[in-house]
Amino acid sequence: MKTLARAVIAAEISALQSLPERIDDQFVGACEAILKCRGRVIVTGMGKSGHIGSKIAATLASTGTPAFFVHPGEASHGDLGMIVDGDIIIALSNSGTSEEVLAIMPVVRRLKINLIAMTGNPESELAQLADFHIYTGVDHEACPLGLAPTSSTTATLVMGDALAIALLEVRGFTAEDFARSHPGGRLGKRLLVHVHDLMHIQGEIPRVLPTADIRETILEMTRHGFGMSAIVDESDYLLGVFTDGDLRRSFENGRELQGRPIAELMTISSHTILPDELAVTALNMMQEHSITALPVVQAGQIVGIIHMHDLLRAGIV
Repeated sequence: MKTLARAVIAAEISALQSLPERIDDQFVGACEAILKCRGRVIVTGMGKSGHIGSKIAATLASTGTPAFFVHPGEASHGDLGMIVDGDIIIALSNSGTSEEVLAIMPVVRRLKINLIAMTGNPESELAQLADFHIYTGVDHEACPLGLAPTSSTTATLVMGDALAIALLEVRGFTAEDFARSHPGGRLGKRLLVHVHDLMHIQGEIPRVLPTADIRETILEMTRHGFGMSAIVDESDYLLGVFTDGDLRRSFENGRELQGRPIAELMTISSHTILPDELAVTALNMMQEHSITALPVVQAGQIVGIIHMHDLLRAGIV
C-alpha cells in the first residue's frame, strides 16, 4: 500500500513539473482580460473539473478577484441568468468535449463574453472556442487504470492557483485586503481587530492618584481584577503602574510599604499601547515582556486597559 501511494504522489509531482513552461502568452492574455473585467469571473466545469472549478472560484474570490462557480447543467436550466454582460468565463474540461459545458457556449458567444478555457486538449472544441486557452494536459493519470481524474485535476488546480496569485500580485492585494474577506478567521481577527475594539474604558480602568497608599492601591487592583493599577494625576495622565509583580518583588526585597505613597513604589517606565494599534501588537508586547495587561494611552492620558483575557476571548491568540 505504501508503495502504491508513493507511486501516485510521484506521478502527480511529475505531471506538475511541466506546468511552468505552459505559462505563455495565452496565460498572460487571460490574466489581462480578467484584470480588465468589469464584472465577475464565472468558473464552470462538469464532474471532477467542476469540483476543481469551485475551488478555483473560491481562491479567486478570496484574493481580490470577484468570482463564483456556476454548474453547467444548472446553467442550461436557468442559472445562465447569473451571467451578464461584463463578466468573464473560465471553463474547465480536461477533454475539452464536456457536453454540458459546450451546451452553454452558444449563449456565452452571443453575450460576447470573454472565454478562458483550461483543457488538456488544445485541439478540442472548447479550446478552439476560447479567446484564451490555458493548457493543463498531463501525460498520464496517477490512476493505474488511466480513468479516474487525478494528475489532470491536480494540474488544473495548480494552474488555477497560479492564475489567482498572479492576479493578486498585479492588483497589489495585501494581507489586510485578504483579512477583510476572512473576518471570521484567525488571520482576519489578527489584522482587523484593534486595541480600541477590546479595551476596557472609563470606570473599568483601575487607577489611583500618586498619593494613594499601598492599601488603597491593592483594593483598586482587587476591584478590577487586572493584576495592576495605573497611577495617574488629576487629569488622568499616566505616571506609572503598580502590579502584582511589583508587590511580590517589594516583599522579596524587604521594602517597607506601609505609610509610603504609591508614587515611591510604582514602575515609572511602564509599557503602554495606543488605541489604534492592532490587538495582535498588544499580544506581542505582552508575550515579549511577560505581562498580562497594558495601559492604553492617548497623548499621555490613560484611555483604557487591555488584558490577555480580552485577546483570548476575541480569538487573537
